[in-house]
Parts: sequence; structure tokens; C-alpha cells
Amino acid sequence: MSLIDIRNVYKIYNPGENEVRALDGVSLSIEEGEFVAIIGQSGSGKSTLMNMLGMLDNCTSGEYYMDGIDVSHMTDDELSEIRNKKIGFIFQGFNLISSLTAKGNVELPLVYRGMKRAERDKLSTESLKMVGLEKRMYHRPSQMSGGQQQRVAIARAIAARPPIILADEPTGNLDSHSGKDVMRIIHQLHKEGRTIILITHDNGIAEEAQRVVRIQDGKIIEDYINENPKGVE
Repeated sequence: MSLIDIRNVYKIYNPGENEVRALDGVSLSIEEGEFVAIIGQSGSGKSTLMNMLGMLDNCTSGEYYMDGIDVSHMTDDELSEIRNKKIGFIFQGFNLISSLTAKGNVELPLVYRGMKRAERDKLSTESLKMVGLEKRMYHRPSQMSGGQQQRVAIARAIAARPPIILADEPTGNLDSHSGKDVMRIIHQLHKEGRTIILITHDNGIAEEAQRVVRIQDGKIIEDYINENPKGVE
């Protein structure tokens, strides 16, 4: 049984004469512990696919199984509960709250989960140490570089120890040095057993993954095992 299994998924906007098929009959299985890059240019459907995989949007038709459970027709509340337990999101735009410290930003999803203060404190501190920000825990986003802000976002994504990390262009707003730092952390998370799904338009980033899925015009046109992942030096 695959960790993630989507079958014949369509996402259609403006059904009818002028319809746009953002996803056009996509099927994809991802196993536990895989590191998969989904690559495509702007308008290819990769962001729509990410939203489907992350349960942030519903498909027009098709099936989605997570751990063997059909989540295609679940309510928003049911999907939210699964998302909170299963998936850590890393976005290109960081999405940090400017008035909160790094630690406050990392703790916020744990607050929403109803976690007790002592456990929140432990998990947020541990995750910030994992990304090398133990000396920046009480800095606000405006006091940090872009690379440091993205590391806070990663710490937030991993604090609750979700088994799946869904990273949407995680190096897109970073310089090359900061981008390498972020990819090094993502590789470490994979080594620790997380399933990584990385959305990118960058061939170089995609070639760091064990498996590459290429999407174009809403269809998967290539899906191959990368025999020699590039890795981060």
C-alpha cells in the first residue's frame, strides 16, 4: 500500500467550451520514505498538483488515498485534521508572522493542535536547533535574512514531526548559498525517514531527488528514478 495514491485526478476550471484542465487525468503513487521532485514550468499544473497532494484543494474528479484511506470526499475539517498530523508545509514565501519571534512562529501550529505549553516549548526549541537557529529563537523575521527566515519556516513545518514534508519552491526566494543550506536540511530530514515531496521549476534542484516527476499541460509526461542524485556538497 502506497503512502499517497492519486488516481485519474482532474482539476477543471470553467467547465465547458473555455475550460482549463489544470490537471488532466493525473495518477501518481508515492511510497513512504521517498524523496520525489515534481518539476514543471509556470502553468504546467505543478502548483495545482501540490495543492491536491497537500489537501489544500479538491479535485474535480478522481480519487486520493492517503495511507489507504480515501480522502477525496472528506469535509474540510476532516482534511484539516489529517493535514495537521501528516504534512509539514514549506512555502516559497516563508509565510511568517512579523510580530512573532522565530520561536513564536514555530509554536503557532502546535497551539492550534491544542498542545500543552511544555511540549510546545520542547518541540519548537528542538526544531530550531535542528535548522541551526538556536541563537536566533527570539529574533523576529525583520531581524533575520531570507535564508534564516526560510529555516524558521522549515522548523515550523517539522516541529510536530509530520511524516510528510511538502516543499513548494523552498529555495525560490533565496541566494545560492542560502538555497544550498535549505536543501542540506531537506536532505537531512529525508535521511531521518521523512517522505519529501519537492515542487520546483529548477532542473538542478530536481536532480537532487531520488525520483523526478515532470508535469506539463496538466499531465505527467515523465516519471523516473534518479540513479545518481546530485546531493548537496
